[in-house]
Amino acid sequence: MARILYIQTSGTDTPERLYAPFVLAMTARTMDMDADIYFMIKGVTVVKKGAAEKIQVGNFPKLSEMRDQAIAAGAKIYICEQSTQLLGMERGDFIEEGKVVGAITLNDLAVDAEAVITF
Repeated sequence: MARILYIQTSGTDTPERLYAPFVLAMTARTMDMDADIYFMIKGVTVVKKGAAEKIQVGNFPKLSEMRDQAIAAGAKIYICEQSTQLLGMERGDFIEEGKVVGAITLNDLAVDAEAVITF
């Protein structure tokens, strides 16, 4: 099965950049592709508990709805541990569906993916 990795480096301070990985991951899943979303740098702010519920751009649904749909479709969520440390965030600050992982995981995901897209 094909695999796509989406890397989200943008955070809650740029809400217009946050929808794409979730929309694309849902689309990949409908195409029977594996979809992983790796949040790093300011991107970890997007998967902080309660953050996505506060974001809505234009006529799009709340970001939390898009996130939940992507997860329900089978997209996997990874959170960069080093980025959380950089921003002074605790492991318990994040959504339950997200897995806090290290840099080795990102490298493994990238090597295994047929495509890597960064936002």
